[in-house]
Amino acid sequence: MNRLINLLLVFVILGAVAASFAYLSLDLEALVDNGGLGQMGGYATRFLSPDLSAGHLRAVWRGALETLAMSGLGTLLAIALGLLLALPAAGRFGWPLQGAARLVLNALRAIPELVWAALTVLAAGLGPNAGTLALALHTAGVLGRLFAEALENAPAEPAAALRLQGASQVSAFCFGTLPNLWPQLLAYSLYRWENNIRMASVLGFVGAGGLGQMLYTTLSLFQEAQASTVIIAMLVLVLLVDALSDLLRQRYVRA
Repeated sequence: MNRLINLLLVFVILGAVAASFAYLSLDLEALVDNGGLGQMGGYATRFLSPDLSAGHLRAVWRGALETLAMSGLGTLLAIALGLLLALPAAGRFGWPLQGAARLVLNALRAIPELVWAALTVLAAGLGPNAGTLALALHTAGVLGRLFAEALENAPAEPAAALRLQGASQVSAFCFGTLPNLWPQLLAYSLYRWENNIRMASVLGFVGAGGLGQMLYTTLSLFQEAQASTVIIAMLVLVLLVDALSDLLRQRYVRA
């Protein structure tokens, strides 16, 4: 019986794949006819010769710094906004504010960064300001939800002990609850920073500045050599941020 069900699932999957090709009208022969493979090979070959001229490298360097600044500032703004929303979302101020805060967090993270970038470009204009706001808004929804769950699961005894000693609610939170959550909050923030550095490289496709905008421009003008340099810069920037994030995680989280 199980073998029959497995065979049925295989046929269903194969039928779905065949139906997808038929519905999309994909012409696989066009990839090899009329020199299609040769054209693709030539296009890929032109990417293997990046433009390393001094002028273009300076432009790429400025774009990399812009992308790094967008991701860093956007993540910092998201941490602040996410923590502010996480406190009511964790039920610290009663259920009405809890429901409202969770609704806001759900709305922020439900909209992808690219959609936020398209909206902020209309509001703030082309450039890194729009990209920073887009990253901050979406990441605030993600981090706010994670921070709220961490606050809900945090032990209440340290803060309660400080309250019994006469400490204020703010002092009890800062010295009783927050120290226990610090490694977890930092780990979440570093993880989102790693994601944001990648997304900041993509937001330029909608005019949000950084390396992404340079890549979009060079690809639109069929400047494969210049686009190859931008892609290499993206890879190097991501690797450096990943290494720095791992170093900070080992220093302040795993320790």
